[in-house]
Amino acid sequence: MTETESAGGGEAVATRSGFVALIGPTNAGKSTLVNRLVGAKVSIVSHKVQTTRAMLRGIAIHDHTQIVFMDTPGIFKPRRRLDRAMVTAAWSGARDADLIMLLVDAERGLKGDAEAILEGLKEVRQPKILVLNKIDRVRHEDLLALAAAANAVIAFDRTYMISATNGSGCDDLMDDLAKTLPEGPWYYPEDQISDLPMRQLAAEITREKLFLRLHQELPYSAHVETEKWEERKDGSVRIEQVIYLERDSQKKIALGKGGEAIKSISMAARKELAEILDQNVHLFLFVKVRENWGDDPERYREMGLDYSK
Repeated sequence: MTETESAGGGEAVATRSGFVALIGPTNAGKSTLVNRLVGAKVSIVSHKVQTTRAMLRGIAIHDHTQIVFMDTPGIFKPRRRLDRAMVTAAWSGARDADLIMLLVDAERGLKGDAEAILEGLKEVRQPKILVLNKIDRVRHEDLLALAAAANAVIAFDRTYMISATNGSGCDDLMDDLAKTLPEGPWYYPEDQISDLPMRQLAAEITREKLFLRLHQELPYSAHVETEKWEERKDGSVRIEQVIYLERDSQKKIALGKGGEAIKSISMAARKELAEILDQNVHLFLFVKVRENWGDDPERYREMGLDYSK
């Protein structure tokens, strides 16, 4: 058992720690929930499906417990190599965790991918809790029926009803997780909130702004890499990033008429990066076409995904 001194320097308090894997269908609200529970932005959010690609960890401390949330890609029926790599990463994260948290969009219920995930969870041994999200949009009696239907397939240890957007029910969820995880030392320093390197987080933020600006026009296969990061003498930072697309027609969309779209994306990303880094940011975006980048092993290594057949 590991102990830490109390804030007043008195009796030692036992610490707890553990990994909680968030799994669920695409657009169930996993990234929004991770950001809510961590209390800071560690995962990008957009209305586009499969926004989260690789697994990242958001780290929260609650009542002497360090909770490491593993934000996994949404689980869906894969069609391409990238799809398969993302789904594999999600299930791998689930099997490596101390506890699995299945997040279900209460509006959509158990249709399609959610039903398939429930079946897949039968083969996973870890303790499981069910979290119904977006409860502010669904009648209470419908929520109870949904919880009953899910628990009829798998006997979850507990069921929670929350709203990741407004925070309803999230405090109770955190209290429970803090008590449930095993006693042990913390895995990360107290002030660390993510395991994502800053260069990669910067690329993810730009990718988020790209999707928010061009949600309908651009496929989710767009990829962003940070190629240069220069700390300057005046305290600012110069960041150069490349947006990789698969076709020339997509490049025209990303640039926009007279460069309007790319300028808007750059301004939005630069503003958020400056707030996160607390320093002036000079951001330069370049758009390149790389056909079939989804079959390039190097891109998978960059995203932390396995390059599988």
